[in-house]
Amino acid sequence: MAASADEARRHFAARLAFETDVSDVAAHLDAGAGGVVIVDTRSAESWAQGRVAGAVHLPTAEIAERAETVVPSGATVVVYCWGPGCNGGTKAALEFAELGYPVKEMIGGFEYWVREGFAVETGGGTVTRRSPDPLTAPAGGVSCAC
Repeated sequence: MAASADEARRHFAARLAFETDVSDVAAHLDAGAGGVVIVDTRSAESWAQGRVAGAVHLPTAEIAERAETVVPSGATVVVYCWGPGCNGGTKAALEFAELGYPVKEMIGGFEYWVREGFAVETGGGTVTRRSPDPLTAPAGGVSCAC
């Protein structure tokens, strides 16, 4: 049985307050809108392998100690980890929330960032884009319009 319409409204509104997706993050970055810091919470090895272009590196275990030096006051934090099978982004979001930061988790994580063909920066600073995976993103550069 489905929840009532009112319960569903509260639930889905709450999810949108706590989560964002890779397409929305990419659109925000492409628009040059400020006020958001994208935080990669993975290990140094993972960071060097590739990351969201423009992200900062702050592993979850270091958030409490280093957040103030990495995230400007008043910024909204968007965290990510590997992908949907990993709850590292959720753990990192909780750490930031406990420190008083406005925070969202980027659902899909780095996996879907790459699969949807958004800019990836490597350890050497090279920025590349792969073709979107047609099973996860619309073919032909057309937006999903969601």
